[in-house]
Order: sequence, then C-alpha cells, then structure tokens
Amino acid sequence: MRIIKPLIIPIVACLIVYILYVAGYVVIPECDPQDRGWGCGKEQSFAKGWIIRATNVGISESGDLRIDLSILNETDDWSAMQAIAGQPAVLKTGSGESINCETVFVSTGGHYIAPGFQIKGYTAGTEAEPQTQLIYVECKGANVEPKSKLLIDVNYVTGQYNYYDKTITQVSTELEVDLDEVLTDLQYPIVTEVEGLVKTPADVIIGLNEVEFSLVDAKRTDTGLEFNWQAYNPSDYPSSLHVGPPPVVGTDGILYGFYKDPGSVAAPLTSPLKTTEWTTTVNAPSDVNGFYIMVSVETGTRLFSSSVIDITDK
Repeated sequence: MRIIKPLIIPIVACLIVYILYVAGYVVIPECDPQDRGWGCGKEQSFAKGWIIRATNVGISESGDLRIDLSILNETDDWSAMQAIAGQPAVLKTGSGESINCETVFVSTGGHYIAPGFQIKGYTAGTEAEPQTQLIYVECKGANVEPKSKLLIDVNYVTGQYNYYDKTITQVSTELEVDLDEVLTDLQYPIVTEVEGLVKTPADVIIGLNEVEFSLVDAKRTDTGLEFNWQAYNPSDYPSSLHVGPPPVVGTDGILYGFYKDPGSVAAPLTSPLKTTEWTTTVNAPSDVNGFYIMVSVETGTRLFSSSVIDITDK
C-alpha cells in the first residue's frame, strides 16, 4: 500500500485531464508556423539547429520542379550555413522514389546570421557586381506527390568566427523539408526574439584592446545604405580593429551585402586616446524597410564576435 498510494494522485489527475480533453474542455493549441516549432507535429524544429521550410513549390522557367525555401537559425547562437558543395539535394517522393536535385542554392552567403533570424535570399555574384540569390532547389524531371520530402546536406558553424580555424565548430547534418507544408506567409527577418540580442545605434561594442566601436550614422542613398563607423582607442598604444563589411536584412528576407572575410579586410589604425571614422555601403532596394545590420567585430586576435544593430527607422 505504501507504494500504491503515492501513485493514486497522478493517475487520477491524468484521467481527469483525459476526460476533459475528450469532452472538449481542454484544447491543444495549433502550431504557429512562426514559433520554434513546439507542437508542430513532424516539423523538424524540435531539434536545435538550422530549420529549412518550403515557401513555394512550382515549375521553373526551364520546366523543372522548383522548391523555394527559407532558412531559420535556431542554433541559439550566431551561425553561418551552406549546402555541401557538389552534393545534390534528394527528393523523396510519397511513392518511395529518390530523385537527385542538382541545382541547390542554400546558404547564408558566407555571413553569420543572428539566432532567431530567418532569410530567403542572400547576395552572390561579385563585389563589383553583386546579385541577389534566392534560396531554392530545382529537381529536373520531377513532380511533387503527397508525403514528399526534400533532404539537403549542409555544413554550419556557430559562435565566434575564427580566422585561423574557420571550421573549428563545424557541424555536418541532413535537413529535411516536408513538402506537404508550404508556408507562404512567413515573416522576416525575426522569428524568435532573443533578449538582449538587438542593439541600438547608440550602443558601444567593445573590440580588441578595449577599442570602442560604434555606429555614428546610417542613411539611405540612391543605391542602398551608407554607414558611418567610429572606433575610439582608450589605451596608451596605437590599436587596429578588423571589422567585416556588414550586411543588412529587412522585411523582404534578403540578406544584402557581398561577403568579405572580416579577417582579411583593412583594419583602421587608431592612435592612443583618438578616434577613427570610416564608412561602408551596401546595395539594397529603396522599397525595402525594417533593416537590421549584422556586423562582425574583432574581439580577439582574428577572433570575431557579431552584433545586430536596429536601423528599422531608416
């Protein structure tokens, strides 16, 4: 009896909840496609990592099956991700057939993306001629049947960017996209708000050798945005600070800004107790708003930490 008595209360409680559920008094909430995926059935959001979701399934200009995608950083850290080069995605049809999909554009374009942020495109091309690259997969000669899934092999890294060991945190995994769930109403760029993540332009970022880095001004131009940056050196010795040319992402979900390795860009030298200023620019459409800057600042020797700066008023 000593063993049975402690079990009676939880058993009775479970029975009461079940009876209320059957009677309609307990309602299980439906999954919100914008949340982390809790309660979303088979959606892969239960695991921490990158989430890929289909936003459209149709036919490309060449007549092939095209699957437009969005990618969401749910690693709980800053992360850069890309499909493994030279490896096709695989379409698993509802009838059990496997079809290789050779055209795969799934990437953050080299940039580290803040946790909780979602994009559907990035900047490719060259620095002189940047091009917007939407995220999608094409499968030649394929059709989507009910219960079809798309499998994509990816690599991603998390945390700080290490110029001397770029893959120190690399994870290789297979991501699955349920093609029965095409989400056409996703919001960009923030899906999951992380407390304390987003900074204001007035916030100071402490870099290598305690150099104080900040955004002085942000303004629209004919071709996009221009940023005026400032570094103040509080020490008694000259100090340089590497800062990667920062991209921006707005309400259209496109990451604008051609990627350059922050460890290889020129580092402004700031004299003791002096301030250095410089500008960077990024091409972006004039009809897109709600921008956030994602900037990588050297906080150790060729070791970079990233920050989000809110410029949604620009």
